Amino acid sequence: MNGTLSGRVAVVTGASRGIGKGIALELGAAGATVYVTGRTATAGRLPGTVLDTAAAVDELGGIGVPFVCDHRDDEAVAGLFAAIGAEHGRLDVLVNNVYNSPASARWLGRPFWEVPPKAWDESFDIGVRSHYVAAHFAAPLLIESGGLIVNVSSPGAARYTHNAVYGVAKTAVDRLTADLAHDLRDTRATAVSLWPGIVDTELLQLIPADATGHRHITLPGEGTFDLADAQSPRFAGRAVVALATAPDRHTRAGNSWRTAELARDYGFTDLNGTIHEAEPHAR
Repeated sequence: MNGTLSGRVAVVTGASRGIGKGIALELGAAGATVYVTGRTATAGRLPGTVLDTAAAVDELGGIGVPFVCDHRDDEAVAGLFAAIGAEHGRLDVLVNNVYNSPASARWLGRPFWEVPPKAWDESFDIGVRSHYVAAHFAAPLLIESGGLIVNVSSPGAARYTHNAVYGVAKTAVDRLTADLAHDLRDTRATAVSLWPGIVDTELLQLIPADATGHRHITLPGEGTFDLADAQSPRFAGRAVVALATAPDRHTRAGNSWRTAELARDYGFTDLNGTIHEAEPHAR
């Protein structure tokens, strides 16, 4: 634990596994109290629960607080931030990461006429609207503390990735970030978007190795990608910690930042010591 966020309070939504879990762990390693939200209290096909992540935060020196929450339930989300206000009187970091990955995975690489309208609702309810709702209820605490909102987005906001619905949803996240930052401009709080590259999450770890022992995924228009070169979930977490502790973070307000770009600027690496200079356009 480096203690740079000791005494600070953070929320990471959708942190049972994947990028959200990696971010929660790094905030914990920096000494923060981390509220870990998600629907998963019992492990299913994929490993990981909010309880597991909170326990891992504890092991790294932070304080993990599991909070089982469906981010489609506005009253539950309001209750989360009310509890934080009552227990701590502050909130320093909100990471909006929750996303309906299993649902979106059903339509990867499909043209729009093969992607049903319900995919739009699933992507926007959990992944855009959920971010707005969390930011809405967190805002008074964040404004008081001069805190930071990080919306986990994707280079899919700038170019075709996965399918049309995915790209439009990520573009909406980045527009939301810009407008949140605009509204916060006269406060000490701010908002940014984070663009991870390809991250070796529990979902991607289900991909079997080929005859050479390597795991590959196919990127539309870009060929195959060797998952040995993927980012770990904690690389995104180190980006969030860097932003949360950076004196210049207000100069980044309202914009989207690649994790590798932040690594170069702030001098952190992934767990294996790399910076991931090339970031393929997928999450």
